[in-house]
Amino acid sequence: MTHDHQPTRGEPRVALVTCTDLPDLEPDDRLLRAPLAARGVCVDTVTWDAPDVDWAGYDLVVIRSTWDYIARRDEFVAWARTVPRLANPADVVVWNTDKRYLDALSAAGVPTVPTTWVAPGEPWQPPERGEYVVKPAVSAGSLDSGRYDLADPEHRRLATDHLGRLGAAGRVAMVQPYLHAVDTVGETALLFAGGPTGPVFSHAIRKGAMLAGPDRPTAELFHAERIDPRTATPEQLAVAERTLAAVPGGAERLLYARVDLIPGPDGTPVLVELELTEPSLFLGHAEGAADRFADAVVARLHSA
Repeated sequence: MTHDHQPTRGEPRVALVTCTDLPDLEPDDRLLRAPLAARGVCVDTVTWDAPDVDWAGYDLVVIRSTWDYIARRDEFVAWARTVPRLANPADVVVWNTDKRYLDALSAAGVPTVPTTWVAPGEPWQPPERGEYVVKPAVSAGSLDSGRYDLADPEHRRLATDHLGRLGAAGRVAMVQPYLHAVDTVGETALLFAGGPTGPVFSHAIRKGAMLAGPDRPTAELFHAERIDPRTATPEQLAVAERTLAAVPGGAERLLYARVDLIPGPDGTPVLVELELTEPSLFLGHAEGAADRFADAVVARLHSA
């Protein structure tokens, strides 16, 4: 655990939660410390699985770079349920850490990437042609994910092997058509910070394509990304608002949200992921973004 400074009497205490691989947070999240301190908030950086932490002693616990939970989701979810004032709330964490939430959003009318789910031991018959993405339903940072051209016999074999590896590890796999617009337009991430009636749009960024081909096993915690600022379109904002409106329990409980969109075959925005647990916020890519997030934290402290 690290302390920016010792709290004074009456000063609210906030924990920014990370993992043992990033004990001092990842660089973008460190940008929160100064604006929070300037607003009279005492900030600690704490790893989520650290022993003997008095989570009830914090006025707010904010999940940030907890990116090692993928292989320990049950443990992570159990931890979340023990934290009294967690952002985002534990039931949201449970729902959002398994990408099968996409089915619920699709049923609510959100345009999502068509997805086939393959449980461990289930057979999978690959389509005859087309490019597809295979990845686990519990994942982050494009790890354990691959892109396959199923007209290529070698790619068909590699895609089947990939699903077999995931199944052997007890992981549900997801298969989605590859959205080619990511290679040109890129992926747009819309970032929201909490307001009194729900998250308010803060800024947007562009991410380039991440998947160049079949899955290559790695020990990395996440893949590096190419990030650029982007201006969100009214159409993208409308899809993001519709997505947030479909979150179980109401979007007004969310301190932060990231909505990732890629143009579909007809050019309209399609939801790739809704990140409500530990998304990168890209605070360093938009002027005032760290201050807006700090304001949202302070507002949440005052409403508690």
